Amino acid sequence: MFRFLFDRDTWQEVYDSFSKNKLRSILTMVGVWWGILLLIGLLGSARGLENSFNRLFGSFATNSVFVWGQSTSKPFKGFQEGKQVRLTLSDAKKIEENVEGIEFVVPRNQNQAQVIRKFLSGNFNINGDYPLLDQVQKKKLIHGRFINQNDIDNNKKIAVISEEIYKQLFDKDENVIGEYIQVNNINFKVVGMFENGNVNMGPTTDIHIPFTTFQQIYNQGDQIGWMMITGKPEYDIKQIENDAKLLLKNLNSIHPNDKRAFGSFNLGKEFAKVTGFLTGMQFLTWFVGIATLIAGVFAIGNILLITVKERTKEIGVRRALGATPFEIKRQIVVEAVFLTLVAGLFGIISGGWILIILDTAFGQGADATIVNASVSIAVVFIALIILVILGTLIGLIPAFKATSIKPIEALREE
Repeated sequence: MFRFLFDRDTWQEVYDSFSKNKLRSILTMVGVWWGILLLIGLLGSARGLENSFNRLFGSFATNSVFVWGQSTSKPFKGFQEGKQVRLTLSDAKKIEENVEGIEFVVPRNQNQAQVIRKFLSGNFNINGDYPLLDQVQKKKLIHGRFINQNDIDNNKKIAVISEEIYKQLFDKDENVIGEYIQVNNINFKVVGMFENGNVNMGPTTDIHIPFTTFQQIYNQGDQIGWMMITGKPEYDIKQIENDAKLLLKNLNSIHPNDKRAFGSFNLGKEFAKVTGFLTGMQFLTWFVGIATLIAGVFAIGNILLITVKERTKEIGVRRALGATPFEIKRQIVVEAVFLTLVAGLFGIISGGWILIILDTAFGQGADATIVNASVSIAVVFIALIILVILGTLIGLIPAFKATSIKPIEALREE
């Protein structure tokens, strides 16, 4: 059935047809080339933005909310306005037990202290944390380990430091594991070092020590600075945030309508906004790209109609010599598909070069805004299939036009 595609005469006719009007053929192909270029370029850019966003927030469980205490704005149950609200371990436990849809509740504490090693020092954030933190805010460990339950149970004086602190307190290539740093004149053994993050959501994290050790050295009792609440994937994190705040108000004798008593940052809600924007951008890209492709293919169809008009006598001769209407249609459809495919391939190649330039200009370094801008092979195949379908459909219009004329009338055409 497709043997004619390997026939030299088929492609000789295609060549002869387009070589007669080279400029017109090239200008006709520009529309399809531009459509594919837009499609590849915009889809790749959208993927690059998505990769950048995932790199920034990839260490966090995105279905999460941070909650901390502030001060009240309404008097309630004998307490005056302006009461300072301090969260406790008991609050965290109650939330975990009573709010539906919660996966983890991670109490956290933070203070700033001078950290000394030998003759070097600096002021850094000291974070009291549980091992669970590594599940909801994954640390990319370069050396050693993170805090474990044994450290918590025994109030161990161990520390996990960031790569940046290592650069400030240690010599280049110096071993870090097993070395000691001083925090408030207390020696802490370094058991791990993690890679610097690309973004800090909520309070910054530089040095992690066991939560129980932090409570002991800072005399915190059961008070906590804030908590990170992570919801199960199937639950709405905004509803979890509202339920958790309402429960905290009940536990701390705070007016139900007091909006200032607790501060929060809903990472899940912000993440949903960005992913919604990216999804919308991809949809718009497909719409614009395919619309441009259709416009370009229609231009090809119009040019082929003109070509058929110019080749009326030739078509009449071929019909008189025995060519069937199907063979005439087939040849014109092949020409249409060939034009669209060649233009599309050039568009794909051009789009690929655009993505390489974008990645070189904006995808390098820690502050990269478009990371690994690319499109999948599947997208390229889909684009080619769309081109073949559109080329075939648009080629049928001049094909039927060519065979609608009777051979005798075509031979009379001047």
